[in-house]
Amino acid sequence: MDQYIGKMLDNRYEIIECIGTGGMAVVYKARDHRLNRLVAVKILKPELASDADFRRRFHDESQAVAMLSHANIVSVYDVSRSDGLNYIVMELIDGLTLKQYMQRRGTPLNWREALHFITQIMRALSHAHSRGIIHRDIKPHNIMVLRDGSVKVTDFGIAQLASAAQNTMTQEAIGSVHYISPEQAKGSHVDCRTDIYSAGVVLYEMLTGRLPFEGDTPVAVAIQHIKSIPVPPRDLNPDVPRALEAITMRAMAPDLGQRYASADEMLDDLKEFRKNPDFQAAGPVPEEPDEPTRVVPVAGIAASARAKAEREEPAKPRPERQVRRREPEPEDDYDYDDEPRRGGGALAGVAAVLIILAFIGCMMYFLFNFFIKDLLFGEAPEFEVPDLRGYTMEQLEQNKAILGDFTLEEGDVVFNAEYPEGQICAQNPEPKSKVREGGMTITVTISGGEDNMYMPFVEGWDARKAVQLLQNEMGMDVKQEEDWSDTITKGFVISQSLVQDIKVVKGQEVTIVVSKGPEQKQATVTRFLNVPIEDAKVQIEQLGLKVGEVREQYSDEYAEGRVSWQSIEPATQVDKGTSIDLWVSKGPEPVATPTPEPTPTPPPPSEPSDVPPAQSNQPPEPTMNVSATGSSQTVTADLSGYTGSVQVTITVGDKTIFDSMVDANLNNSVPRTVYGSGEQMVYIYINGALVSSYLLRF
Repeated sequence: MDQYIGKMLDNRYEIIECIGTGGMAVVYKARDHRLNRLVAVKILKPELASDADFRRRFHDESQAVAMLSHANIVSVYDVSRSDGLNYIVMELIDGLTLKQYMQRRGTPLNWREALHFITQIMRALSHAHSRGIIHRDIKPHNIMVLRDGSVKVTDFGIAQLASAAQNTMTQEAIGSVHYISPEQAKGSHVDCRTDIYSAGVVLYEMLTGRLPFEGDTPVAVAIQHIKSIPVPPRDLNPDVPRALEAITMRAMAPDLGQRYASADEMLDDLKEFRKNPDFQAAGPVPEEPDEPTRVVPVAGIAASARAKAEREEPAKPRPERQVRRREPEPEDDYDYDDEPRRGGGALAGVAAVLIILAFIGCMMYFLFNFFIKDLLFGEAPEFEVPDLRGYTMEQLEQNKAILGDFTLEEGDVVFNAEYPEGQICAQNPEPKSKVREGGMTITVTISGGEDNMYMPFVEGWDARKAVQLLQNEMGMDVKQEEDWSDTITKGFVISQSLVQDIKVVKGQEVTIVVSKGPEQKQATVTRFLNVPIEDAKVQIEQLGLKVGEVREQYSDEYAEGRVSWQSIEPATQVDKGTSIDLWVSKGPEPVATPTPEPTPTPPPPSEPSDVPPAQSNQPPEPTMNVSATGSSQTVTADLSGYTGSVQVTITVGDKTIFDSMVDANLNNSVPRTVYGSGEQMVYIYINGALVSSYLLRF
């Protein structure tokens, strides 16, 4: 079990469970008992907390981050140290990381959705940079997507004041290598443009569904960030608008001079693009930087970079843009001696024969395909495929000249924002391509117009109403799952798999989780008899049950202060939250010395009374000898816990001394005096249920 679970920090934050682990800290869900709210507590890992300098920087920088207050930044409530633990108290977020969201979608995000997310990320960075805070670890794992579609940037664990000293860690690169900026990989000075580069990588991944650089080792990836230019997003996803591609590539420019100078500058381009998708982003698409590669202070990266630079430097004074292109081998200028080589003549002869045979084969292939084949079989003529995009089926039927010798086959209807409804938006074969006879059929795809459906917010709705809207009215494929909920009424929606206001299409799958109400957990009642009352109360609460009414009664069987009766029998399964009533022993009842009678006559066995309760308010008090000789004792049936008429039966040994209906509202007890000797068992029944039994000594 985690050593921190159940721990109370500063007598205020109770650690409940672990919800995440990072490179520097572990995040726990906790309860703030002072403000009665749930929070997230990030505890610095022990191996880092042992460094006094790191603890100091962690505290100072965390205090600075705590000053940030923005809708797109996770709020920091407190920074403290308790029992040797350094921790940060933050806002608890209910949502997914952007990385989880992209993995759940399984495909590149729609560019409008990517624009929605990156705009909020840049707003958060603009606020942090205005306060002098550089995040230095922007990646999808540190960006939370809430249920309403908004995002919050979190994990300022390695954030740093812009004025602070750089390069404090020389043996490892800070930041995740796939999102690291070139200056971070080199170990150079970092500023706000470092976060802009990482945000550009995040935007690139959202638009293309892949990372810009991959490698077998972190070192290989870091070197690519320094020396390579990624494949343009439109080469991987043609649906990406050109202006958004330009914004992405400028944010990822390796040269600091060609990158956006501030988050606000990039925000301005994003806002302009939102207004006008044909907007041309300022500045050229970034080229490879002219500056030579610097030595990376990280040991592994530096060694690889130096080795690579030594291999490539003699070839050209500056690195090529396509670093993965293999450089030609340098000419060998060494003058070898004219020493004869064994077998050299034979090898040369074989090589000459092979070259001649290859030449003859090529000539035969050329002659057959361009001369003999045409003479024997004739060459089929080629036809250029017309461009049908933008036409309607009616227009093509009215003007047959557009199709020429081609025939038309109507394909699917799809949503398309570029072509209005009814127009052809795609075709197969492609326009301007060449086909021969036999391939003269063109299959066209018809535009259904732009799909303007957006995901509604159905959480908290009646599930039947949500299904009616999503499935019957919007045509979506609705999947339902069920889960327990203490806050959402049974039959109502707890959550939805698609966030609010994202664009959706007919047939798209969406999953809603429907509440089954509070989980009905059960507990097994244990035996509390003869247990001290305080211990019994603790045991009942530990079972998830409640202590009901507690009464005291005299008992010869159980010592004073111990439970003498419980309302639910042991081994019974009950719902958690059920109340259990207890009786507590006051010890044996004091017995007054009886006045001896001259000659006690044993009374006849009593019979059940036929007198109705209304006529039997005061129970008769006959006495009965259990034994003709011996002493007397009083047996009492306690009715204080009952109301109305009850059936009371008292048995001593094998004799029933009382069996009658009694009005419990008028009589709190039914006392009976018996005579006997030795030991006899007493059994008291109320309404047919045994409520008390004990050994009576005469």
